[in-house]
Amino acid sequence: MQTDVLDGGFSNPPIDAAHVFRGVMNAMARPGKIETIQGVVAPPAPLSPAAGAALLTLCDPDTPIHLAGSFDTTDLRTWISFHTGAPFAGPNDCVFALGHWDDLGPLSSYPIGTPAYPDRSATLIVETDNLTNDGQRLTGPGIKGAANLKLPETTAFQKNHAQFPLGLDFIFTCGDRLAALPRSTEVS
Repeated sequence: MQTDVLDGGFSNPPIDAAHVFRGVMNAMARPGKIETIQGVVAPPAPLSPAAGAALLTLCDPDTPIHLAGSFDTTDLRTWISFHTGAPFAGPNDCVFALGHWDDLGPLSSYPIGTPAYPDRSATLIVETDNLTNDGQRLTGPGIKGAANLKLPETTAFQKNHAQFPLGLDFIFTCGDRLAALPRSTEVS
């Protein structure tokens, strides 16, 4: 195991995690708003700093994570294990999933919660090449009027919203920026 794989975590974990948590919660509360996460982590490739910071903040030994496609690497598994202790799982058993949009499908593989426990669903962290506010129209809680966010498609998010209060939540990351799309958001 190389020492540099274990580097790149928070330099001041309590303070850094608090700042990232606030950024993630602001993004969830205001769907479509792009938040910049300060350069607090340097994870192994292909993980972006925003996705790495989100994982370090949200994951712990009780939150199984699924790594999809090119993100399922030994270096990334080692880095996540060292910094969070999060176990790895398949899509059916995860709390968080990480990957590019095309590698995360089918969405029906992930837990969407139950009527008694809608919070027992997965959050998908989707790495993107471009995160901009010039895409699909978003409406719903936390959005005054409407917002826009470039999404990889529309139909999947419409189907996800139709299951509300069940469904998946999404965090989109690119570089040091992230935006969120909770299941309560309507996409058109």
